[in-house]
Amino acid sequence: MSLARLPAMLLLLPGPLLATDSSNAPQAYRLPAQVISSRQSPREPTSAAATVFTRDDIERLQVQSVSELLNRVPGVVMAQAGGRGALSGAFIRGANPGQTLVLVDGVRVSAAATGLARLELLDPGRIERIEVIRGPLASQYGADAIGGLIRITTRRGEAGLQPRLRLAVGNRGTFERELGLSGGDGQTRFDLGASQVESQGFDRSSDDRGRDADHDGFRRRALGLTLEHRFTDSLQAGLNLLDQRGESELDDVYSFRPGDLHERFSVSSLAAHLEARPSDAWTSRIEVGHFENRIENRDDYNAFNNYSFDTYRDSLAWFNTLRLDARRQLLLGAEWYEERLHSELDYDESRRWNRAAFVRHSYRGEGFGAEAGLRHDDNQRFGSEESWSAALTLDVARATELVLSYAEGFHAPSFSELYFPPTPIHGGNPELEPERSKSYEIQLRGEHRKTHWSLSAYRTEVDDLIVETSRAGSLFSRPENIDRARLQGLELALSRDVFGWQTALAASLVDPRDRDSGHTLPRRARRNLSLDLDRRFGAFSAGLGWQAVSSRYDDEGNEHEIPGYALLGVRGSWQMSDALKWQVKIDNLLDKDYSQVLYSRPDTPFYTSVGLHEYQQEGRSALLSLTWTP
Repeated sequence: MSLARLPAMLLLLPGPLLATDSSNAPQAYRLPAQVISSRQSPREPTSAAATVFTRDDIERLQVQSVSELLNRVPGVVMAQAGGRGALSGAFIRGANPGQTLVLVDGVRVSAAATGLARLELLDPGRIERIEVIRGPLASQYGADAIGGLIRITTRRGEAGLQPRLRLAVGNRGTFERELGLSGGDGQTRFDLGASQVESQGFDRSSDDRGRDADHDGFRRRALGLTLEHRFTDSLQAGLNLLDQRGESELDDVYSFRPGDLHERFSVSSLAAHLEARPSDAWTSRIEVGHFENRIENRDDYNAFNNYSFDTYRDSLAWFNTLRLDARRQLLLGAEWYEERLHSELDYDESRRWNRAAFVRHSYRGEGFGAEAGLRHDDNQRFGSEESWSAALTLDVARATELVLSYAEGFHAPSFSELYFPPTPIHGGNPELEPERSKSYEIQLRGEHRKTHWSLSAYRTEVDDLIVETSRAGSLFSRPENIDRARLQGLELALSRDVFGWQTALAASLVDPRDRDSGHTLPRRARRNLSLDLDRRFGAFSAGLGWQAVSSRYDDEGNEHEIPGYALLGVRGSWQMSDALKWQVKIDNLLDKDYSQVLYSRPDTPFYTSVGLHEYQQEGRSALLSLTWTP
């Protein structure tokens, strides 16, 4: 870290000279309802812009995928290559999907090969809470958190004993089944659940070539267990297990004569923690994690589609939270993880480790607060990296806060970006450099007349941004570093009750640009808007969801534009009795045709010319479900 930064950090670390009598200190800092609550991890800064979805939100919105929730977050744009089991990416504030860190119960769940987390494979029925934190968090988490963090917590047990059963049926041969049991007492709580989803799907490709004209089905089985035990008032432990596996039928869109491609997947995570309070001022927590992501592609008609990618990651972290006084808190931590890639393809490198230490100081005085964090990473492939952040929070009016922040971030290239063996359509680039970023943000947020609102403006400068570049008239692509990229934008989020309707609005403007060419970065929509309305009428409820997304470019040269779209969905429920609840929803009510990603299909067997086509997204769909909770 440069010595020139030390004065700025010292200004944000108020000591005893700035502290007043602790007996008059305010209670723990509370954020508006749309951001993280007191259940957050100790690593998350309280100044961060965030959106939280609870279990109640997941059930009320009747979501079938994590992507459906992310579409409601300001600054988040999804890009999905087709249907339910197809690869999707979340662009947070214009950053690449690989620049967003995804944690499940504190465990990193990105694949080592691609650097992406398979969000479309996660079962929403096993999720208790999702926190989407926007902006760099490298000073707390290290690599992969340039755009932000998606933190997923699996279901937790409650006191008593509560069985549950859910059955659902929809069009396109969709069937969903879920069975669970939750319970506990004052010392021990648990949640055990299993689910199965089947769908015949639809044709994702749009050119109806050969075997790609068939429907692409999806099947997933999920099993989850959460166990928590409190030994004493100052010692507790927990265990979280999540296993999801199944099969997704995909289109072989890069072949002149398409085969019959099937992807078999297995995504599992295991997390355990031990937390102790040696004193009132000191909390220590140890977290151990293991993650596996096994992907096997099989095709009886095209030998090039037969390969596998298996990721194994072990992690260990130690956090120490020290309450220095009523106003000041210090977080000290260390972290290690090692990831391994097993593949039928011949990678030059298949293993690397990362170890880190970090510190964050937070202070809350009367009328203002301050945070500063610093993390040092040592990566086996790229060496040492330092990231720091600082934020100042000012109470500018009653129930209104102004937050000024600065943060740095970095992202290490994935194994495929570096070492993917050359093929007719893709190759790795071992000369890639890590991406590095500097971000500046100003937030204004508050609560007035039962309206929770936040407004954010940000600017992120990224050096050596990694993008896929293609040769003109060819399928072949290769990752390259862009010298400079700029991500800047505005975000608005608000929620309130309007004439009895629970209303949530999210809107964003983002300008993700290659500073050298002036082109907009590919697959990022520059404007999006989401609106949800829900209301109860006794035993009945009704809801409406509307999403509008602007056009985007699919290539780095901005030659191929994908039109924007607007989608309307409706939902309703009937609490038939204390134990039985009916729910129904219709997505894409107006049956709009739209796409988020293009694909390149060779027009000749010898790849001499290439045609561009749209991946199709799902049309009108309906789902009827019955939940039994005796």
